[in-house]
Amino acid sequence: MLKKSVAILAGLILIVTIGGLALFVSRGPVSEVFFNWTGEEEPLPQAKGVVQLLFDLTRRRVETRPYVPVAHAGLCPFGVNTFLEQEVEPEKRERTLQMVKAAGFRWIRQEFPWEDIEIHGKGDFEDRRHEPHRSAWEKYDHIVDLAEQYDLGLIVRLSNPPAWSRAAGDDMGPLAPPDDYADYGDFVYAVVSRYKGRIKYYQIWNEPNIYPEWGERPVDPMAYTELLKVGYTRAKEADPDVVIICGALASTIEVDYHPHGLNDFVFLQRMYDAGAGDYFDVLAMQGYGLWSGPTDRRMQPRVLNFSRPLYIRDIMVRNGDENKSIWLSEMNWNTVPEGFPAGAPYGQVTEEQQARYVVEAYQRIQEEWPWVGVANFWFFKRATDLEKDRPEYYFRLVEPDFTPLPVYGALKEYANQPPVMYPGYHQEDHWAVSWSGSPAGEPFDPAQDRSNVWQTVRDERAVLGAYRLAEGVGESFSFSFAGTQLDLVVVTGPEAGQLDVFVDPLELGAWSLEIAEEPTLSLDLRSDTLQFGVIEPLARGLDDGQHRVEIVHTPRTAGAVRPVGIDG
Repeated sequence: MLKKSVAILAGLILIVTIGGLALFVSRGPVSEVFFNWTGEEEPLPQAKGVVQLLFDLTRRRVETRPYVPVAHAGLCPFGVNTFLEQEVEPEKRERTLQMVKAAGFRWIRQEFPWEDIEIHGKGDFEDRRHEPHRSAWEKYDHIVDLAEQYDLGLIVRLSNPPAWSRAAGDDMGPLAPPDDYADYGDFVYAVVSRYKGRIKYYQIWNEPNIYPEWGERPVDPMAYTELLKVGYTRAKEADPDVVIICGALASTIEVDYHPHGLNDFVFLQRMYDAGAGDYFDVLAMQGYGLWSGPTDRRMQPRVLNFSRPLYIRDIMVRNGDENKSIWLSEMNWNTVPEGFPAGAPYGQVTEEQQARYVVEAYQRIQEEWPWVGVANFWFFKRATDLEKDRPEYYFRLVEPDFTPLPVYGALKEYANQPPVMYPGYHQEDHWAVSWSGSPAGEPFDPAQDRSNVWQTVRDERAVLGAYRLAEGVGESFSFSFAGTQLDLVVVTGPEAGQLDVFVDPLELGAWSLEIAEEPTLSLDLRSDTLQFGVIEPLARGLDDGQHRVEIVHTPRTAGAVRPVGIDG
């Protein structure tokens, strides 16, 4: 009886506490602060969220290791999912990519459905579904050509097996894996071989941990790992330089295997237990915000929110995969209208909220998660409005007739801003870094693109196996960064040269060697032995804001030019 009374009293105190907090946070500035903690817009959910955050303090903290080198994390984060294969008119495919490019996206995630390429049987790449018959590759060749024309990187998803790959046809579900994984491996090999040197990033399957992506059968992390192994191996045989992304894990708390699926944490750990870590270069997951905004920092395993990548990163670190990045294959908030007949299974926000949330999501990724690479907005558009009666339709960026929604304008304004490097351990290939140089005897001209002066050198002794090398005078690189201190990772050795460092030399865009003041410091990179991954401090105690740094390769003495290597 006493225990019951104590429990009731504790519950009443909690209710009163939440109610008092709700009254307190209803005031403007406080509400904004609490939104930045909970991702909630209304006072009562904000108050509840703050209480949940307090309970989070009793849980084990996740380990993300932000200051370790991570491969494929420094790319431009702005990607978008497209359905170009569904557009009948080639002109609409091109208009799509024109608008994608104008919005500031650098990547498109595009499915190359197996069922639409190897249609009628194994090794048969002719499309005979309609007259006239034509090569099944034709449409996809056009997509690749357009992506190159508009300087957009392709992330190609390889999934959706043809019915002939299963003895039961589609009876086990049209997305079920093939009976013989070697058939899938041959398809992967065919695609990668055809586009060798043109497409670098391939994704093996999609959402293997939930229904219906594994067909009318229980999801199976061990079986998916075997499929991933086959796809990875065959892709690397066709082109050793491709980067393999595992199938995006869907966020779910389900544990029934079928008909729903398996919790993403459990599924991933069982993948690792089955040896999957050797068969992907990038880990993919979905990044939907669902029922709260991108600033929701509540860490509860059974709560699905935008902070879920922190848990996935923690699992990767515990399995020795801290040097691999996470990419978000799909990310967005749903704008299903009020009173929608099918309900709001993916959450519900206004179009204004969606526009704000997506921008804030990209900003959080860049500021807080240096181990996340590309985040792909879901999705650009559908070819028609036939799915208008389904909630999934309301993730679109533009209407089928190309009419842009508010989120398009918000992203266009945000994604076209100059890039900034935020705290973390970043590699020399980070998208915020601009590389340039001058041939001997010519004045430095920042308007000229001389990125070819810096060579990428592969060396297993370097951080993540590569570094940038300059061998002539005048080469430089620059970037904007946010933070109070800055380090540079270099290669030192008996023959190494010197770098002059200018931190905040002049206003952004006005800098040149001819008018620069004395360098903030000079780095002599000589050492008795060749060493990689050497960390050199460049700046300490800066104002907590954005800064600009210019780093120039200079001779130690007149006529004595020695090489320099940048290793991160």
